Amino acid sequence: MMREVRLRAFAKVNYALHVLGLRTDGYHEISTVLQSISLADGVELRRAAGGFALKLEPAEIGPPEQNTAYMAWRLLQRLTGGELPVEVTLRKRIPAGAGLGGGSADAAAVLVGLNEIFGLGVQVDELREIGAGIGADVPFCISGGTALGEGVGEILTPLPAPQAHRLVIAKPLRSAATAGIYRAYDEAKTEGTHSVGRVVSALRSRSITDLASAVGNDLAPVTRAFVPEVAALERTLLASGALGASMSGSGTAVYGIFGDEEAAGGAKDAVDAPFVGIYEPVSHGVES
Repeated sequence: MMREVRLRAFAKVNYALHVLGLRTDGYHEISTVLQSISLADGVELRRAAGGFALKLEPAEIGPPEQNTAYMAWRLLQRLTGGELPVEVTLRKRIPAGAGLGGGSADAAAVLVGLNEIFGLGVQVDELREIGAGIGADVPFCISGGTALGEGVGEILTPLPAPQAHRLVIAKPLRSAATAGIYRAYDEAKTEGTHSVGRVVSALRSRSITDLASAVGNDLAPVTRAFVPEVAALERTLLASGALGASMSGSGTAVYGIFGDEEAAGGAKDAVDAPFVGIYEPVSHGVES
């Protein structure tokens, strides 16, 4: 068995997000197109003498037992019925409260890493099932790439990877609570964007122009009402040459799609935000 493993846990964006309605279990039925991107947290796991230890860099993010890394460890230990003593270090690069799946990516990497260093032999489908108990995006973050997500996002169907492009991603200082955004969406009764079908067609035709013009997010109008900077960043990206722009997840990060690095670089320089960077699609969710 391995003593330690170092992984990269990749963020995601939603090229499309359509809310179908509220389920009896309190969650929302959605249809979404998910894409892994090159923005990633570093996740290190080391076998330990006992228990679970968590270190976060550069800063602490709440009590360790509320962290998705701990949840992943606890659920996998429960499944296997054995002790999995480990020390986990998270080097955070994905901003929290952004809709980029940072916590889900970390949980996915911990599940994959524990499976490796302890030689558990748990199959990917089983890891995804465990991950769904942590968060709706965790199953996707385990495999990554490009996929249609249904149910609460955990029912995954692979989609063709997009043509190469760049994403300028920006997040304002303020975040928005996912549960609150969904409640506000239910109350607002806004008309959905129905962007999923158009995005899937664009991916199959491998047209970046069509993909960029199709992106959309049903939750964006609600999040913009709470955090107007979201709309301002979208406008800036479009004015700076983005082929299309949208918000990821429940926000508050937004992205613009660009055909090449040069165009993306010019737009990045025009954006005034605490977090802004240039990234590209990747074909996996966790990488060693």
